[in-house]
Amino acid sequence: MGEQFEVSGDSEQEGGLERVRSEAAGEGVKNAAYAARLPKIIPFRELCRCGDEVWIENEGQLYRLRRTKQGKLILTK
Repeated sequence: MGEQFEVSGDSEQEGGLERVRSEAAGEGVKNAAYAARLPKIIPFRELCRCGDEVWIENEGQLYRLRRTKQGKLILTK
């Protein structure tokens, strides 16, 4: 609990992302409890199919998640 996962587009970290994806797919997963702790990975391009931003509602609050020209993600309230 409290684990944080950082996903980046950097080629160095893509190997780590592929490892997490393969574990989530069942390769190397030893039990269901471990598999349940793995992050749910959704590529940003699937969230924002019509541009570089998506609006997210959470508990009545609206947030804007957008991708910059440099490929960074910014979440604003």
